[in-house]
Amino acid sequence: MSKVAFIFPGQGAQKCGMGKDFYEQSSKAKAIFDRASEILDLDMKALCFEANDKLDLTEYTQAALVTTCLAMVREAEEKGLKPDVTAGLSLGEYAAIAVAGGMSDEEAICTVRTRGILMQNAVPEGMGAMAAVLGMEANDIEAVIEATEGVSIANYNCPGQIVITGYKEAVDKAGEALKEAGAKRVMLLNVSGPFHSPMLEEAGEALGTELNGVSWQELKIPYVTNVTAQKVTDIKETKGLLEKQVASSVRWEQSIRGMIAEGVDTFVEIGPGKTLSGFMKKIDKNVKVYNIQTMEDLENVAAMLAE
Repeated sequence: MSKVAFIFPGQGAQKCGMGKDFYEQSSKAKAIFDRASEILDLDMKALCFEANDKLDLTEYTQAALVTTCLAMVREAEEKGLKPDVTAGLSLGEYAAIAVAGGMSDEEAICTVRTRGILMQNAVPEGMGAMAAVLGMEANDIEAVIEATEGVSIANYNCPGQIVITGYKEAVDKAGEALKEAGAKRVMLLNVSGPFHSPMLEEAGEALGTELNGVSWQELKIPYVTNVTAQKVTDIKETKGLLEKQVASSVRWEQSIRGMIAEGVDTFVEIGPGKTLSGFMKKIDKNVKVYNIQTMEDLENVAAMLAE
């Protein structure tokens, strides 16, 4: 029996115009964008659909991206698409939890607005950095960076692509050591902070206070958490995991492999861009991967999965 996973992208996938055709053609999606604008007192249409300087700022990006993903996935559900399990890369985990039934769309959007502000302000600008390490195995990277204090792994994305994070000087030093040890490339990322590093532990604790106010609901289906790469079936675990997630490594490759091992053979990436679909090709070429970022994509995927 085929099993389907819905997967949601993280920060960096955002782009001008995302979700615009959903807003214009889907009453379900329009309601989510309009409600987000109302509860956050932000013009979500202007933020997502029009060229502006705010979309790439963490404090705005997170709410904009989760709103867009939820607008898309709720219309996908209207078209009859249903997942057996969900997962999201970092920020995308909030959409995954909402779709799994663990929190309302409104609370997911409100929470990530706070999360974005906390992460934006967690570390003074220029103190932290992140870098993508290409063409080197995770075990080898771990062995090299162990010698440098203040740097750790942020993301296990896929074979040959790992992201390191930490203090700027430590990331630079580790980058040089990794290149000497055989990494093909080490590229500094254009991000506003050292996300998923211990430098953000205080932000995670502050987020925990916000999460105390969430009206958690029993999960209808499991989701996979970045922190452990394991399925979550008990909503009581979620608050602690989301608090830890801010400063913990994102175990994305491990999450995908775990789902495949449990029989998931179809992955549907819902949201702007094709980042996760690209990772999937490097993790396992034998599974089916679909991408929904436009209404046309949704019509095509719905038709293919109905066959």
